[in-house]
Amino acid sequence: MTAQLAGTVTPADGLTLTRMGYGAMQLAGTHVFGPPRDRDRAVAVLRAVVEAGLTHIDTADFYGPVVVNEIIKEALHPYPDGLHIVTKVGARRAADGAWIMSRHPEDLKAQVYDNLRNLGVETLDVVNLRLGDMDTPNEDSIAEQFGVLAELRERGLIRHLGLSAASAAQLDEARAIAPVVTVQNLYNLANRQDDALLKRTAAENIAFVPYFPLGGFTPLQSETLAKVAVRLEASPQQVALAWLLRRSPNIALIPGTSSPEHLRENIAAASLVLPDEAVAELDGIAG
Repeated sequence: MTAQLAGTVTPADGLTLTRMGYGAMQLAGTHVFGPPRDRDRAVAVLRAVVEAGLTHIDTADFYGPVVVNEIIKEALHPYPDGLHIVTKVGARRAADGAWIMSRHPEDLKAQVYDNLRNLGVETLDVVNLRLGDMDTPNEDSIAEQFGVLAELRERGLIRHLGLSAASAAQLDEARAIAPVVTVQNLYNLANRQDDALLKRTAAENIAFVPYFPLGGFTPLQSETLAKVAVRLEASPQQVALAWLLRRSPNIALIPGTSSPEHLRENIAAASLVLPDEAVAELDGIAG
């Protein structure tokens, strides 16, 4: 299958992820809040993800909130063997849709139980601790918060742990407490501030998962990217995803969409071959 052409990453025993995965955030309503306009279409997209051979779905109970996890459960439960659902804790949503960082130890426990219930599982495959503010990382100590998740891992409620919006120092702190299998940070063609962390995670067999691989709420725009895409007869989004896959073998992608057509386009990026001269041009975008 096309999704398999990008290969896999195995950051821990029993955790093999296709490098082309799927981010479920866009299955919620506008601004990741409330239900989707077409729930049946959302269900169809998730089933198409599995049919295409992707084994990595990224979600969070604060998408919606709750809505996205409920749709995942409706579409895919009981979950097929080999499918890994990665979720996040560390935030909640206000009644008006505002994002609220929420990392009090007791609330982190409550969020884990919320994810278990809404996904319909007894153990969560991977839980990422969301750090920083909503828009920016910080260097705060995470020992207490990560320790809570490590305790839940010891109790069998979580198999693996990861970090989101993490610094190198926070990764050090977390690894002194429990194994870390994923780092999910902002990274894309135009945002490469984590190049050193990417290199480090590759050396330590930690999956590096760029969030907003296509720019997020402000899509990537580059004349160079557009020109390369035209030359390769591909979309700029496909080229940006293919560049990430080539950037490092430990990168696992989670582009999101609520459209079956866009899903197919994203997956096709796994088979897009970038010539060396195209890579050199793209490498110069952020330089």
